Amino acid sequence: MPRFRSMCLLLLAPLLTAAAPGTIIFAGGSWTAVDRGGSCVALTRSERIAAKGKVQATAGFAFSPDRRRWGEFHAHLRRMPRAGASVILTISGQPFLLVARSDWAWSRGALQEQAIMAAVRDATRMTVESRDAAGRRFIDPYSLDGAPTAIDAAAGRCALRGAGEIQ
Repeated sequence: MPRFRSMCLLLLAPLLTAAAPGTIIFAGGSWTAVDRGGSCVALTRSERIAAKGKVQATAGFAFSPDRRRWGEFHAHLRRMPRAGASVILTISGQPFLLVARSDWAWSRGALQEQAIMAAVRDATRMTVESRDAAGRRFIDPYSLDGAPTAIDAAAGRCALRGAGEIQ
């Protein structure tokens, strides 16, 4: 298992540190937790790998030491949704309507964020879907292997930072 974790760290670290500079505090499964100083995030990328020059779909949870963001879910979509299109996160058949702006989508508030994090703990996969400008449906699939630990690591680090235990 330590060898597998090391391989995951080696494979994920360049991708995620380029997209999210900071200190990696956990890497396992398909998720990583990063301390960015002003925030801590648990991050993953879609199982659908983007072609060179295309947007790689990613998703994650953000935490801030002041607790203004505490488990805020976000997704960077691989395509721009058409105007007025819904963006839906689905975990174990449970849909969550997200707020979309450009090619990003976010959770709608604290209650939804808690429900999403609870659903993630009992699932193995999630999807984010919408419709593009041409009306074509697109779905970004994600593995949840390692997600609970990455979420806990990011939340724990920011809780310590907020308490002044980590500078």
